[in-house]
Parts: sequence; C-alpha cells; structure tokens
Amino acid sequence: MSDDAAPPPGRGPAALAGRLALFAVLGLFALYYLAPLLVMLSTSLKSIDEIRSGSLLSLPREISLEAWGHAWNKACIGVDCSGLAPYFWNSLLLVVPSVLISTLIGAFNGYALTKWRFRGANAVFALILFGSFLPSQLVLLPMAQTLGWLQIAGTTSGLILVHVVYGLPFTTLFFRNYFVSLPDDLVKAATIDGAGFFQIFFKIMLPLARPILVVTVIWQFTQIWNDFLYGASFAAGDAQPVTVALNNLVNTTTGVKQYNVDMAGAMIAALPTLLVYALAGRYFVRGLTAGSVKG
Repeated sequence: MSDDAAPPPGRGPAALAGRLALFAVLGLFALYYLAPLLVMLSTSLKSIDEIRSGSLLSLPREISLEAWGHAWNKACIGVDCSGLAPYFWNSLLLVVPSVLISTLIGAFNGYALTKWRFRGANAVFALILFGSFLPSQLVLLPMAQTLGWLQIAGTTSGLILVHVVYGLPFTTLFFRNYFVSLPDDLVKAATIDGAGFFQIFFKIMLPLARPILVVTVIWQFTQIWNDFLYGASFAAGDAQPVTVALNNLVNTTTGVKQYNVDMAGAMIAALPTLLVYALAGRYFVRGLTAGSVKG
C-alpha cells in the first residue's frame, strides 16, 4: 500500500480503539459517581414494605412519592414533626443574602486590588488569600465570640455573617484573578472621561465580569447550601439549615428505620445544588477558563 492510501492521522483502527477505550473509562467513572445518586433516588421511590422485603438496591416495583411527602412535611426532626420544609426555607433565606453580599464585596476587593492599586496592595491580597487556607474548625471560637458580642448568636443573621466572612477570601481571589486579565486602558480611558470609582465598577468592570460572576455564585451557593459545620455550630432551634435538620432526621428516627424517608430527605436537601449545576454547569467551566489568559 502506498503512503497516499494510508488513513489520515486520528482516523485509523488504532485511533478508533483508543476512542472506544476512552469512552469505556469515562462511562465507568460516570457510573461510579452516579451509582449512589441512583440508589438514593430508587430507594426514595419505594414503599417501606418493598425495602424490607430485601430489595434495597433494585429498581422500585411501584413508584411512590409518599416518602417525599413524609420527609417534606411530616418527618420528625427531634420533637418537631413538621418535616424538612421549614429548614429548607431557612437555608434559602440564608444562602441568597450570603451569596449576594460575599460576591459583591469580593468583586469590590478584586477591582480595587487590580485597577486601583495602592501601596501594600500585594500584602493586603496575600493576607486575604491566607484566609482561603484556614480550616473551618479554626475559626469556630473567634466566630462564636464575635456573634456573642453582636448579639446575633444562634440566628440566621449571625450565620449569614459567618458565611460572608469565610467566603470573602475565595470571592476576592476569583475576581482579582479575573480583573487582572482585563486591560488597564479601560480604567484609564474611563478616568479621562471623568468616571469615578463606582461608575467604572458598575458600568464597565461588573458587566465584563459575567463569566467569573457565574463561577463565584455557583461556588458560594454550593459551599453555603451544603455546609453542616457552621450550621450546627452557629444556628439554633428553628434557625437551623436543612443539612442540620437532615442529620437530625436520620439520627433521631425511632422504631422501624424508614430508609425511603431518609433517602427522600437527602434528595430534597441536594436538589438545589443539583439544579444549579444542571442549569449553569457549562457556564461554570467557561468562567473558570475565561480569565486564565491575560489579554
């Protein structure tokens, strides 16, 4: 066979075998990570009698949403049998202001550290960045003392403050790394035209920062919604988030263990983050790479 008849690079039998092997490996990894979710969903759709018959891992013979309804408004969280619904709304009231405030302040910090540089800006950024590496457990005591001084301990407002403070190093890092990729001439031209600090920020920088805004919002939403440590430490009684309530639901069940209710409760607690990643996951990846190359 002459060289002209040879298959082009990437289209021969070896390349096809390589692609098939790659798809097989990717499929195995996808199945590995999706298997727990499928088991949770399947179990939540079964009746307790079907589960007790020994078919925990099989698909449901009859689909039932009874466990979902029970977990939502009837399950006992300690001595309160009003389900996960009140705690779900607590998490929603917690996550919305926490994400908005920490994202906005992080954007301000990133903007000031890159486009309005001042003496010691790098040192300030290094100190803020240091907060990203602090273990969550390390700030429990100073946070508790601060909330006590402010008289907001055990409240949703106190928990919002905790998440805003702990999230600022991450949001500042995201925005600082993105804004540094934007040309300084934008700010210089706007300054010559008479625009001030806030005009440039809101009318020029923030509209250009949509990719990193999406990344920051998704990151903060996931971290705050899934948080358990701060919720268990700084929220009390009716102010507890859904993750703490789910833990109490699973660990305080008496009598026959209702695995379908536990799984339905876990699915309810996980639905918002699953929905966010399903709707905006591709923008998350685009945003992560948007500021990777300095223009």
